[in-house]
Amino acid sequence: METLALVAPITSLEFFEDKFLLTGEGPVLSAYSLHCSPKGFTSLSVLQHQRIHGIRPRSQCVKSAQSSASQHGLRSGSEPSFHDFAVFGGKALRVVRLHVDIQNVENFHFEILGPLLELQDWVLDARWLSGSSPSQLCVAVAHNGALLVDVAAGHVVTQRFCLEGCLLYSALLVVHEFWAETVLVGGTVFNQLIVWKTENKDEGWDSGHKAPVERRLLGHTGVIFSVAYLQEEGFLASASDDRSVRLWGVGALGGPGGKCGDVNPACLRVLYGHQARVFSVRLSPGRVFSAGEDGACVVWDWNEGGKVMRTLKGHRAGGVRALAVSEKVVDNRRWVATGGADGGVRLWNVEGGQEEAAVTTELTDLKFPQLGLPKIVCMVGGGENPSWSQFVVCTDRGSVCLYSDGTWETIWQGTAEFQSYCVMETVNVCVKDSAATVSLCAVGNISGSLEIFPVSCPRSGVRLSGGSGKIQSLHFQKEKERVYLLASGAEGLVHRWCVEVRKSESCSLVVSVWRLPPFLLPQCAKRWLTAAVRLQTSSKKVLWVCGDRRGSLLLFQENMRLDEDQSREMLDPPLQPLSCLFGVHGKHGVTSVCEYQGLFYSTGKDGCVRVFRVHQSKPEERLENASEVNIGLKLDVLRVQRACKGMEWLERALILESAVCLDEEDHREMTLVFEKQNVGVWPGYGALVFIKQGAVLTSQPPGEAVGAKAGARDLREGVHGRGIWCVCRVGRIGNVVQTKNTENEGGGNEKRKSLWEIIVTGGEDTSLAVLAVHPPSGAVRVLSLITDHISGVRTVTAVRRPHSNSGNQLLSALLVSAGGRAQIQSYRLLVGWNGQTLTPSCQVIQVGGHRLDEQWERRKNRHKTVKMDPETRYVSLAVVEESSDHVLLALSCSDGAVRLFSVTESKNQIDLLWETFHHQRCVLSVATCSLEGVKDDRSKLLFSAATDGKIAVWHLTGVSSDISSGATNPPAPCLNIPAHQSGVNSLVVWVEKLGREGGGGCLVTVASGGDDGQLTVSTIKVQFPGNGKAGGSRGFSEISDCQSSVEALLTDQRELQLHLLSQRRIPLAHAAPLTALKLLSPGLLVSTSSDQRVCLWKVSDVGIGHSGALCSHVADAAAMAVWEGEEEEAISTTGSELVNALCREQESQTQSETKTEETEGGWSSDGEEAAGEQELRQPAVAVKETVDPVCKEEDTTDHSKSEPQPDSSGETVNGTNGKLCLKAFPDGQTGIINEGWVLVCGQGLQLLRVRSAEMDAWREKREKSNCSVKVTLQKQQT
Repeated sequence: METLALVAPITSLEFFEDKFLLTGEGPVLSAYSLHCSPKGFTSLSVLQHQRIHGIRPRSQCVKSAQSSASQHGLRSGSEPSFHDFAVFGGKALRVVRLHVDIQNVENFHFEILGPLLELQDWVLDARWLSGSSPSQLCVAVAHNGALLVDVAAGHVVTQRFCLEGCLLYSALLVVHEFWAETVLVGGTVFNQLIVWKTENKDEGWDSGHKAPVERRLLGHTGVIFSVAYLQEEGFLASASDDRSVRLWGVGALGGPGGKCGDVNPACLRVLYGHQARVFSVRLSPGRVFSAGEDGACVVWDWNEGGKVMRTLKGHRAGGVRALAVSEKVVDNRRWVATGGADGGVRLWNVEGGQEEAAVTTELTDLKFPQLGLPKIVCMVGGGENPSWSQFVVCTDRGSVCLYSDGTWETIWQGTAEFQSYCVMETVNVCVKDSAATVSLCAVGNISGSLEIFPVSCPRSGVRLSGGSGKIQSLHFQKEKERVYLLASGAEGLVHRWCVEVRKSESCSLVVSVWRLPPFLLPQCAKRWLTAAVRLQTSSKKVLWVCGDRRGSLLLFQENMRLDEDQSREMLDPPLQPLSCLFGVHGKHGVTSVCEYQGLFYSTGKDGCVRVFRVHQSKPEERLENASEVNIGLKLDVLRVQRACKGMEWLERALILESAVCLDEEDHREMTLVFEKQNVGVWPGYGALVFIKQGAVLTSQPPGEAVGAKAGARDLREGVHGRGIWCVCRVGRIGNVVQTKNTENEGGGNEKRKSLWEIIVTGGEDTSLAVLAVHPPSGAVRVLSLITDHISGVRTVTAVRRPHSNSGNQLLSALLVSAGGRAQIQSYRLLVGWNGQTLTPSCQVIQVGGHRLDEQWERRKNRHKTVKMDPETRYVSLAVVEESSDHVLLALSCSDGAVRLFSVTESKNQIDLLWETFHHQRCVLSVATCSLEGVKDDRSKLLFSAATDGKIAVWHLTGVSSDISSGATNPPAPCLNIPAHQSGVNSLVVWVEKLGREGGGGCLVTVASGGDDGQLTVSTIKVQFPGNGKAGGSRGFSEISDCQSSVEALLTDQRELQLHLLSQRRIPLAHAAPLTALKLLSPGLLVSTSSDQRVCLWKVSDVGIGHSGALCSHVADAAAMAVWEGEEEEAISTTGSELVNALCREQESQTQSETKTEETEGGWSSDGEEAAGEQELRQPAVAVKETVDPVCKEEDTTDHSKSEPQPDSSGETVNGTNGKLCLKAFPDGQTGIINEGWVLVCGQGLQLLRVRSAEMDAWREKREKSNCSVKVTLQKQQT
């Protein structure tokens, strides 16, 4: 097994000469170029099974580039420069060299120097000595000691331990040239900082003495996670579990004589600003940088009383685990890098004092004159770059004041009916037949009248009438040389006008207005317009999508009018909405609606962004008030996306084109959402103006140049900040690309397939991530993030169906996820191919959702039933049946129930069909299998397992016909199997057909893994109706009498007959609870556990054989997905076809029924476990396979245990067999695989490739690079 892709928490970061950023992710060392575009990248696995916790560059090169080039056979014309690094983590240490080509700085790679040095204690810090022996490294260990290690010789030269023999949580070595000048600062488990030195020649220490504590710093109330020292200032900083950062004045540390600083070091600052534990701290002149579990990196100014200058947030949940700050400041800029628990690496551009001062500057009061209380502020200005120094304010006295060049001027004074109440809106419009632009201002009052006038020429205004009631809101919609004004009046009428601005013969401005038919809003309490957008679909038809105060989205259609003389005063009846999504944004209303590339985006005060479209509805879905001439149009919500936690009022969504993205290396479309704070926001600018307590305030003085600040960019995108609890594979997509062939002498281009694996993960952070994994390069891209769950996502599955139009070659799947709070969500997932970026693109469409508490609230007689537990969670799900119109799903529940649901995509509906409480305790897992009888009749079995260790078997054949006939009674289990002493976490089922010699029927094998760490394989004989009695399998004896009480033998010849034949167990398959078990091929199982082992098991007639294991880099492994590497055609399409293909798919009336695939062995199961795959290429980094000892097997059958015997292929089946070319059945039905894939998920994810035959050359290379040396203390000769 070898690792192809890894996403794990970033545990180490280090800048090198401000040219490279080095990261540690698990055992993988990576380097990013900070100046290459596109960004240069290289990586190498260096610490085997240890996590990298520190990277220390050597201060100078001790070997010349020429000697290194000659040693490695490099040509003198392309001599590379190289840099050495000490990489440490756990109890391991290794030296790695980074080669950089001088002629091409984008060409760089790592090289391992020497073996892996394994120490006898945990390494907390390591520093190079700059003295006469350049190969010596000073190492701090967890038992409060310091070692001097000769990395070239591979042994410890000397060591020193502190007299206070306590454990350290963190350590900092202050080194100079020699060992005697080294000082160690340690953070103890007793919440203290201690300072001691390694040598003291005055007192005549020898190697047997322990060093006393020279300084002790007290004050923290929690353990200390990180220590930093700034030599220029003599400052020491510490980060602690008590959520604080402390700054100490310790003076000079280290140097000649081993200085330990001031005798009485003082605590200069106590910095509280984090909401959780603080993991890392760094120092720079005038600044303190800290990062913690709250996911924030806080920049402090120690000169200004320790106030917060900036807070950098960009990682997902889980916190920031690593922090690095560049030493040099170039162009008043400093790089700050953060690495999160989500596996993301983020680079921040923190500038000097000017930028930080702008964030914390005081507000500017514009000294509004005593002309009344300001009520509304709006921006004015012409052109694409509106003036930051001009805006208008409307007061409660009905006056409009203009602020320009630092002065206020009253430009318009309304009549008495404009006082005490008014609404105002502005817009910039082009003058007809001219290149000039003007600002229009519209003001409405309480009596239904409004006035529209140019700001530069208020006397050219026009008075309009909007009914008898007050004007609730005003909205402008721009379109080239004209604008549309919408005014919400009384009784739900939205009055509309088309406005144009012209120049008269005397060069004065003339405002022309003609009335359009009004809109009529639906009946509701708060009946006025809050947002609108106009879309012209044809030369004669215009669509309006509006949002109202009740939170509804409305669709209107009108005939386009171009001539002014067609205007009539209220002769046309009000336009009724063609479609209405009532209250989709909640009762607080819609705040904005915009259109982009045929899709609509709406925001509301519910904190959500909704993506929807307009499409043709079916005849039965059309509204009764729609005209027969009009085609049936309706609004259809495709996606609901919550912005982020804490943003409950979204004011606007802005679509940023790729040309204005801040990150020049990541040209993607992004949506920015601003939170409402009663402010005016200028497009392209970062300044704000708002009204507070009767004053007009700005975030900075008007007129100053304001630009977008340089923000952050992702060197690597994070996935999940917390544990991944479930995973499923959707499929593979890609295309053929041409690459240069450098191997052949003739050169030329070579066609290769660029294939990406599409994976969906869900976890503790309540989100679903659609990922694209590129195995050859190890790249992982987040295609979409779904945040509809209100609690953790426990299980997810993808039902893959062929697209209705096969010409588009879309990868389409129905995605179903379930988790906490008894919530189910369903989506249509469309994955296409972007021909420009050569990467997949994704479209997520929301199908429906279901919650048990909401269903209980809708019951008529709910007072007679017991209310469901709000903490009920779904733990596992399995696909029972697929058809053209619905999918049946079985879910295991924590309240002891097994529930059957139906997902109907055409109706966007999820229904609960029945539930049964047979287990009476938490049901942990479910699985299904299909049986094919003699007469091609198919049967379906459902397996469910609970915390009591028992497995129940249910016969679900004909469940669809029962549901269609109205029968909702759940069946009774037909067999109960005792399998474990505690909970069963995972089930795997496969089927083997029996011939006539075996009495017909089939054998169903059930493999299960539990909390007891046991692997159990149960074999069930299934006899179909009319085939005679059950019994007599090939070599299987019946189970003993002590287990006959739990067997269920059906005597009715019209039903299936099930009989438990045998059980085999591996009591200690893992050293911890077995959390995931999957079927790679019939008879070949893959298991994982929180002990971080991935094990392969062969199941055959003679027993269960352990075929190999790998130590995974993913902690707390909880989920796994496996698939075979068979050949299949890659699916490709363009990203622009997604929306059109989606319309064709949902408008199709019929869809072919998809059946589960069958393999040669006669078995069938879910597509997640049996999907065929295409062979991938060699990975960039491989991990050596390790094999565990033989596991003892227990067999409950009557026949005696047999020794491992070689099968027909000559392979020995025992625990020491390292080959993966396995045979599952002795009669020719084999479980041999050429290539398999295993995806392990937990605190991160790791993609493994299982190959049938490992290359000898690859093994030798890995063994040489991964060899390790035990480091011991070398005694000096006396």
